[in-house]
Amino acid sequence: MQGKIIKGIAGFYYVHVVESGLYECKAKGIFRNQSRKPLVGDDVEIVVLDEEAKLGNITAILPRRNALIRPAVANVSQALVIFAAAKPKPNLNLLDRFLIMMERQQVPALICFNKVDLVNPGELEVLQGIYEACGYEILFTSALQERGIPEIKKRLGGKTTVVAGPSGVGKSSLINLLQSQYQMETGAISEKIERGRHTTRHSQLFAVEDGYIFDTPGFSSLYLTDFEKEELQNYFPEFGKYQDNCRFQGCQHLREPGCQVKEALEEGIISRSRYDNYVILYNELKQRRKY
Repeated sequence: MQGKIIKGIAGFYYVHVVESGLYECKAKGIFRNQSRKPLVGDDVEIVVLDEEAKLGNITAILPRRNALIRPAVANVSQALVIFAAAKPKPNLNLLDRFLIMMERQQVPALICFNKVDLVNPGELEVLQGIYEACGYEILFTSALQERGIPEIKKRLGGKTTVVAGPSGVGKSSLINLLQSQYQMETGAISEKIERGRHTTRHSQLFAVEDGYIFDTPGFSSLYLTDFEKEELQNYFPEFGKYQDNCRFQGCQHLREPGCQVKEALEEGIISRSRYDNYVILYNELKQRRKY
């Protein structure tokens, strides 16, 4: 029998089998011997041990289309990364780190700014201008006012989407509006530090619009450590049309003369925010290699 892992907790995997229901399964020891671990999103084969109690064993993991490390999910079509437009103020450095992770793993990303009821249209235009110029699609929502939900649903149909973002941005509230099968716990924002507590503690998959969405635990920081500083420019898609025309081969777009990326920056074509984050991350990778 074949199904899809929709949740994994403490060594138990919950496998959804179309027309049969949800089975609580353990992974057979052979996977541990092969250093293979099932992931949420894996398509698997199971043997049913008790149909009435819905218990079984996972006997095979079917070939994966892809697998993400952070968050640990498999067979992803796209990422929906959710930040708040305000309360908390969007941390664009953190957003850029997440987008780099998705670029590296060749997973298309949609950017959703929630809580748009708290900001004026001009602030939204600034955010839209920064990221649409990079080739990303931007969605604006308000979970409180239930705005923008149909637009998100249109982009989820027939796909497996990983949903991620910092705590406190309304991620669980949006997921509750996107589907009614499960109601996620929502958390209040600390007035003092404008940060939410983590309400999602493990990755979980939900059916939405003939596709699936993964809810993942909120993140407050992301450290990029597993690639070289020279690669970083490849994960800023807006650099692509300019970097091949730089005067020097291997230009890192820092202090080199004849840099076309820097010229595009000065002309306002490339966002100052994005470029500044590029420099911060470049130096972070450079410092890491010293130790």
